[in-house]
Amino acid sequence: MTGSPAAPMADAPTLWRIEVTAPADAAAAVEAALQPQCIAVSRFVDEARGRWRIEGIAGAEPDARALAAGLAQAFAGGGPAPTATVERLAYRDWVGETLAGFPPLTVGRFHIRGAHVTSPPPAGAVVLRLDAGRAFGSGEHASTKGCLLALDRLGRARRFRRPLDLGCGSGILALAMTKAWRVPVVAADIDADAVRVAEANARLNGVAGRVRFGCGPGYRVPAIAAGAPYDLIVANILARPLARLAGDLARHLVPDGVAVLAGLLASDANRVIAAHRPFGLRLGHMLVLDGWATLVLTGRPR
Repeated sequence: MTGSPAAPMADAPTLWRIEVTAPADAAAAVEAALQPQCIAVSRFVDEARGRWRIEGIAGAEPDARALAAGLAQAFAGGGPAPTATVERLAYRDWVGETLAGFPPLTVGRFHIRGAHVTSPPPAGAVVLRLDAGRAFGSGEHASTKGCLLALDRLGRARRFRRPLDLGCGSGILALAMTKAWRVPVVAADIDADAVRVAEANARLNGVAGRVRFGCGPGYRVPAIAAGAPYDLIVANILARPLARLAGDLARHLVPDGVAVLAGLLASDANRVIAAHRPFGLRLGHMLVLDGWATLVLTGRPR
């Protein structure tokens, strides 16, 4: 680990930055390892290498031994754990910078904005109120944009009544579906902290009564079982779990249902499509943004 001697202002809090680079399928575990010592954790993708940079901001000097132990546990059985880089940060207006870096964003019919934005939204837009936070999904990443564009396109051709958002992160896609179609939505994530953020975002958007949240791995969540089957399943996760969960997705989808799959690089698209083919799901449309693919799969007609 490395450190920086930069000293903060006398009346300003001291902040520390922790950075770890990891493969895509280990990003969530690394994020979980950083969270106990951090006040905020974010992920950034290196598209060229297909790896993630996980960055945490801590309010006190991190415990090096506990951090190393957490990373070792995250990589247990999967090769050597990466080394974390730790540095003390000079004072900055982090809140102001975060808000400035989160301007309003319009994707299809959806308009995403933070609570700090006071200008009127575009006429006729479906407004999603979200503040930059610890859960993945502010609409800026290509995988989230791809899902929003897919939902916009699907919603112009068909009305869905029983959607599921698997791996909901901030809840942005669940909010998009319930606000666009005014239907109840089930949303779930393996990360309990993400679910809490998504629940708060549902309250912020006035739709807490229309979104039922659950926490757990894959489809093994009571809320998902209670709401099945679904006519639309959206899963913005990663290529490997998408392929592994293909059979579960098919069992929870009505025969003529639609699945929107994202969180995968375009180079992994064929592998994910092939995993779903034995279960009767076929590619209807694929959108590629900045090297990230969004797949729209359709089931057999009734």
